Amino acid sequence: MATPQLSPGVLVREVDLTVGRADNVLDNIGAIAGPFEIGPVDEITNITTEQELISTFGKPISTDTQYEYWMSASNFLSYGGVLKVVRTGDANHNNANAGVGIASTTSLVINNYDDYTQNHKTDNTFTYGAKNPGSWGNNLKVCTIDDFADQTVGISTTSLVGAGATIGFGVTATLNGVTIPGSGTTSTFNGFLKGIIVGLRTDSTGSSSEVDVRVVSRVETVGGGSTETKIDYQEGTSFAAFGTGGPIHFVDNSGGLVTPTTDTFYTPATAVDWYDQQTLGLTNATTFWKSLAPRPTTNVYVSDRQGKNDGIHVAVVDDDGGITGIKGNILETHLGLSKAQDAISNVNAPERIFYKDYLADNSANIYAGFNPSSAADTFHSTSPRASGFATDFSAVTTADGLWGLDAQGVTFSVVGNVNYTLGGGVDYSATGGMKAELSNLITSYNLFNNKDETEVDYIIMGPGCETVSQSQAKANQLIAIANERKDCVAVVGPHRTDLVGETNTTTQTNNLINYFSPLTSSSYAVFDSGYKYQYDRFNNEFRYVPANADVAGLMCRTNLIAYPWFSPAGQQRGVINNAVKLAYNPTKAQRDRLYPARINSFITTPGIGTLLFGDKTALGYASAFDRINVRRLFLTIEQALERAAQAQLFELNDELTRANFRNIVEPYLRDIQAKRGLFGFLVVCDATNNTPDVIDNNEFRADIFLKPAKSINYVTLTFVATRTGVSFEEVVGRV
Repeated sequence: MATPQLSPGVLVREVDLTVGRADNVLDNIGAIAGPFEIGPVDEITNITTEQELISTFGKPISTDTQYEYWMSASNFLSYGGVLKVVRTGDANHNNANAGVGIASTTSLVINNYDDYTQNHKTDNTFTYGAKNPGSWGNNLKVCTIDDFADQTVGISTTSLVGAGATIGFGVTATLNGVTIPGSGTTSTFNGFLKGIIVGLRTDSTGSSSEVDVRVVSRVETVGGGSTETKIDYQEGTSFAAFGTGGPIHFVDNSGGLVTPTTDTFYTPATAVDWYDQQTLGLTNATTFWKSLAPRPTTNVYVSDRQGKNDGIHVAVVDDDGGITGIKGNILETHLGLSKAQDAISNVNAPERIFYKDYLADNSANIYAGFNPSSAADTFHSTSPRASGFATDFSAVTTADGLWGLDAQGVTFSVVGNVNYTLGGGVDYSATGGMKAELSNLITSYNLFNNKDETEVDYIIMGPGCETVSQSQAKANQLIAIANERKDCVAVVGPHRTDLVGETNTTTQTNNLINYFSPLTSSSYAVFDSGYKYQYDRFNNEFRYVPANADVAGLMCRTNLIAYPWFSPAGQQRGVINNAVKLAYNPTKAQRDRLYPARINSFITTPGIGTLLFGDKTALGYASAFDRINVRRLFLTIEQALERAAQAQLFELNDELTRANFRNIVEPYLRDIQAKRGLFGFLVVCDATNNTPDVIDNNEFRADIFLKPAKSINYVTLTFVATRTGVSFEEVVGRV
């Protein structure tokens, strides 16, 4: 190719022969699915500590031995791994919720965040719902308040209609000679204060009524004209508070600014700040909203767009103490949210503060559904109110103030101080059951199918199912997933009743052999004999728990203290955590029956503890891959070199590319050999296996031959007694 220069000069070019690298693979990621008390359903969640497991999926529960799933997850985490957890769904599931016009709906299932955003964000069957299914959210209270009114004015009448007071009508108060502070000056105001009625109540017994009023503006009268100035309510200032100036009267919405000179006037008996009187409406505590935050106001984003009254506060309260054990405990407060769907935080831009979006993204407990401004809800005593006038005394329609509109020019409707009690939440059965069905467990585990989307090193079975055949079906599905992925190991344990509750060890041995025999042969699976007895500190009980999560944990620990190609069994690396005793502690004779049947035994040895005493994979025939350390050696090398090979895609298949790949692979394998993983290796990547046909087919081939190191499974010690005068060389036959 000719030089690209058109005149004499020096052209500097670079050729990168360092493309690609064989990185170490040490993720230690486990995967488990099961029925948990709380948490997103059929969604993979990363858990790194037991505390995260508690906060995301709840604590272990005795019902239906649910603790076996939880403690299997916790046991794996104790070895230092990361766990991907899926909460299994169920046909009986229902989210606790506050219904629309009813206490709760029995058909609300929001599995996870994606399910909410795609299917339930505009769901009109619930107002607020628990974040995920289950009875855990029952009796949770959601308390909301917006800038409903500025003042509550009391008048001595039992006939508000006769007084001319109607929701959406105007109310005025004469203000004469009121001093208004300005910038460096003061002025005297003469005219009237203008407001809109948002709430009415009558006490027939006390012969009094109350009117909730929002301040809209003040109207100054000069000569024969008038000037209207929009204002916001400010507590303690005479020109923005009804009842602190002259008497009031009510004005209908038939038109025009009405100067109060000829109509009936009422002298307020009382006038108090509305927000200061508002509580959260709890049953087991009295908490005033003002103790949590100042009144909600118009957000800056909305006011900049000539909108108004979008502010709303939301609190989530454990009123009966069912979640935290503390009655009236405030779990969350979300303050200064917006009714405008496009609203952005003025403090944390570009954070969205539309209340539905914000709660979905930031609340740990609730989602929002039905829009309370769209219609009245008689059950929860809400009815949208216009919060301002469109023209003169003609109120803005509630449709024009609908929540969820963009902010531009909208005066949002108000509903006031409301609390919702969530109910109707159902677990895995209507009676609080916690048993997951096999089909639902399979659905959850299938989320781990795609290795390009989800990294997994160990697929943990945890407990089996209700019957032996169901447990075998679950085990086979996990093995099938591992076989398809070919980058992980499935750890499979026994059926509970084959061991726990059975006192005859011969029967236990036969049960294990009969259980594991039909399971799929695979080097990507490991079988064990373990059910261990451990302490459940959450329920103050000792439990029998499957130990297959410990097998995964031992492999994880081996990665951390040695290398993947070392065996996870034995006294050096095979002692398991949290074991008091075993449900089945096989003898040597019984282990001799189990090991040829691909079953690795757990044993308890005095002075050492409980340990894994075998390192076979579930492969059903003799091969180097019938050992865990060999399978994990190849998994490590294959994953590392697969990533390195991806860097060669779309390069030219010539000797330069092949040499570059060899220069990546050989140092990596030499390092593994130096760390006792290999006895030897050979890398062939040249013209002998990249023939013209291969090259013309757009392929690239590298053949990598490995001699894996083998773990010691059988030790023979021969002790020979000889006479004193006999030479050892004569006995052994060598010098």
